[in-house]
Amino acid sequence: MIRVLIADDQELIRQSLSFVLDAQPDIQMVGAAANGREAIEMVRSQKPDVVLMDVRMPEVDGVECTRLIKAAHPQIKVIILTTFDDDDYVFGALRYGASGYLLKGVSVADLASAVREVMRGGSIITPGVASKAIEMFGRMARGSMQVSVDEKQTADLQENEWKIIREVGCGLSNKEIAAALCLSEGTVRNYISSILSKLALRDRTQLAIWSVQTGTATQPFGGRP
Repeated sequence: MIRVLIADDQELIRQSLSFVLDAQPDIQMVGAAANGREAIEMVRSQKPDVVLMDVRMPEVDGVECTRLIKAAHPQIKVIILTTFDDDDYVFGALRYGASGYLLKGVSVADLASAVREVMRGGSIITPGVASKAIEMFGRMARGSMQVSVDEKQTADLQENEWKIIREVGCGLSNKEIAAALCLSEGTVRNYISSILSKLALRDRTQLAIWSVQTGTATQPFGGRP
């Protein structure tokens, strides 16, 4: 059973999402916080597996809340709930370890799938805002947040691994990468784990930034830059 906590300052959203997710056979809602401070307290007491996090909340916003939760409980997955004008918030949340973001108003099926995907180690970016994610990674790559990888660490990367690095840099989910490369999602997850180990990177977000920095994300064939 996947334990989920929602943090949102709008009561209607808290109630509606709690209701639809609690109806899923493999998901259990363990709390609903009205602000970031409540969310941090509930995380300590309820120990959820996944937190659905609004970015604009009183007392402690979703970015700082994500930072504090991931610092204290790195195993907990955070999915940001956002609107189209929340770019700066999302940028910060991804930087602190969020597993992706969804637009508010996403379908019940997509929301439940997102919860399951992050529990499998994947990342979620709503297709409608994937281009914004690429822009954010580009800003990260051009700014002060650089991801360094020794060239020797890339020597053992296989052709399929270069292709997957390219797709991660383009903001694709594991499911989308699997479809594009005619692989199973499990194989994609295994590849990503292997890539992170070979490059000594912490997570998928660092891999995406590195993919953009090196130009791998712009290669049409998905090979090395």
